[in-house]
Amino acid sequence: MSELVISIRRARPADAAGLAAVHDAAWREAYRGIIPGIALERMIAKRGPAWWQAAVRRGRPVSVLDLGERIGGYTSFGPSRTLALPQQGEIDELYLDPVVQGLGFGTRLFAAARRELAGRGLKGLVVWALADNTRACRFYERLGGELRATAETRFGGVTLQKVAYVFR
Repeated sequence: MSELVISIRRARPADAAGLAAVHDAAWREAYRGIIPGIALERMIAKRGPAWWQAAVRRGRPVSVLDLGERIGGYTSFGPSRTLALPQQGEIDELYLDPVVQGLGFGTRLFAAARRELAGRGLKGLVVWALADNTRACRFYERLGGELRATAETRFGGVTLQKVAYVFR
């Protein structure tokens, strides 16, 4: 009998292929029909293993959901880049492979990033999501996020609304 150990840990350069695979699958699932097709494909193509190796080495923290033989999800986070909000921490990205969504792993990744930000003395947290990504918006609302700001962003010539959820 074998045992599967599931953990959340800091990403390593060797995780680059797994991170790229999760990003590809998660973005296709989350944004197909929201972000124009060509723009979405270009964004996914940019985030291959070489991009992820560089990202892990650059310094903004990336944590992975380690499912033993593969990466099941990731989150990147750090100081807030939104100066108009008082929250000092930000989760930039939180994505899961669609095959492991709905099992509580997103909540675990969120909690781990939040703990690490608090441990660095960063008070409060902001997360931006595309307003049309209803799954993400419901996720952050279930976690207690309060809708606090909106903004526009452009993808492939299309303007989309994004929303900021804040956590105290």
